[in-house]
Amino acid sequence: MSNDAEIETRFWKALKSDRTVMLGIVGVEDGVGQPMTAQTEQEGRGPIYIFSAKDTDLVRQLGQTKRATAHFVDKGHHLYANLAGQLSADNDHAMIERLWNPFVAAWYEGGKDDPNLQLLRFDAENLQIWPNENSVFAGIRMLLGSDPKKAYADKTAQVTIP
Repeated sequence: MSNDAEIETRFWKALKSDRTVMLGIVGVEDGVGQPMTAQTEQEGRGPIYIFSAKDTDLVRQLGQTKRATAHFVDKGHHLYANLAGQLSADNDHAMIERLWNPFVAAWYEGGKDDPNLQLLRFDAENLQIWPNENSVFAGIRMLLGSDPKKAYADKTAQVTIP
């Protein structure tokens, strides 16, 4: 993969498959990332939806909308990403209905109408994506005199989402 669009496509596919991000609110004193299950309704470019609970620190600190970051590593450690954007509370019942599944249901005794359920919407504006090159091949290239920085130069992506 050598261009931003291909790397971005690879990211969205990996996120849809692996789903776990470390999500945090920017500027909040204890806004360190916490693991959350991310879902996308469609292929590519989000938005990303996260089911949470109204009584969590993250949701209480959120209010309505804040800047947030999410960090992602696919299960095979083949791809790393940092996302920056807007996180907002969004209890759109139609979206809850579309994203609902047995794994989400296990967390909410009241089902889709649980009073503590909070759907979050993360609208990524900037992505930095780093595919992980196979270290064996990188080592061989280096032994043969190849500059690893030059070989990796076109294998990262910075994407701005309008």
